[in-house]
Amino acid sequence: MTQVIACIDGTNISPAVCDYAVWASLRFNAPLEFLHVLDKSEYPTESNLSGNIGLGSREALLVELAALDEQRGKLALEQGKLMLDAARQRAIAQGIENPGSRQRHGSLVETLIEMETDIRLLVLGKHEDHLSQHIGSRLENVVRTLHRPILITTASFKVPERVMLAFDGSPTTRKGVEMVASSPLFRGLPCHLVMVGVESDTAREQLAWATSTLEDAGFKTEARIIDGEVERVLCDYRSDHAIDLLIMGAYGHSVIRRFLVGSTTTSVIRNASVPVLLLR
Repeated sequence: MTQVIACIDGTNISPAVCDYAVWASLRFNAPLEFLHVLDKSEYPTESNLSGNIGLGSREALLVELAALDEQRGKLALEQGKLMLDAARQRAIAQGIENPGSRQRHGSLVETLIEMETDIRLLVLGKHEDHLSQHIGSRLENVVRTLHRPILITTASFKVPERVMLAFDGSPTTRKGVEMVASSPLFRGLPCHLVMVGVESDTAREQLAWATSTLEDAGFKTEARIIDGEVERVLCDYRSDHAIDLLIMGAYGHSVIRRFLVGSTTTSVIRNASVPVLLLR
């Protein structure tokens, strides 16, 4: 796992994706590469249009439509190259030396699977207008498929000053605590540990372990056990304590697992006013 990979698509979220990726790259002291994938369903390079035309249509119309389709693909390719170059220049201006760029035709998920062993952190933006009932089909597929940390950004960039880690004592979230403790990404930032559930001796013991693990790594830590509904507790705490970034374990075997796999995940990511880092 060597690189920070930032997926850009030319929409209004791309500048924030670029800036968060630059921030992470500098914190990790790791190479940064920008990725633009031309989805073959949106920009087909080859088409069979014979079934789209009525029986009386002329051959010339088929040829013309094929030519227009090819031209559309070429324009999308050129647009992607310009976006990648603009992202590279933006990163260079912020102190990144020689950021890379890559353009691919095909599926975003398939492309990322091919690159997975080289990904230290994947940075993706969420499209607000595509989040009515789902996170967004491509984003959700990426989250469910990849086994790498994924940072889902908002549309505007803010340097994180306080982070919150949702913890429940499960192996998944314990591993998340250890990942945060050993990573330079959040080094020096206050870390809030929030455990949702009824306070008990077991819960206090688990939270004490997480707190000591982070404090031993040099983190200033504030830990709380709060009873209530998971999404509401995390959202309220985030708002009340001016949290800039939420960290969660993905697909554990606990209340957090139900939180992530169920509709609550979609709701939290959709409604989050701060980036969400999903740890695998």
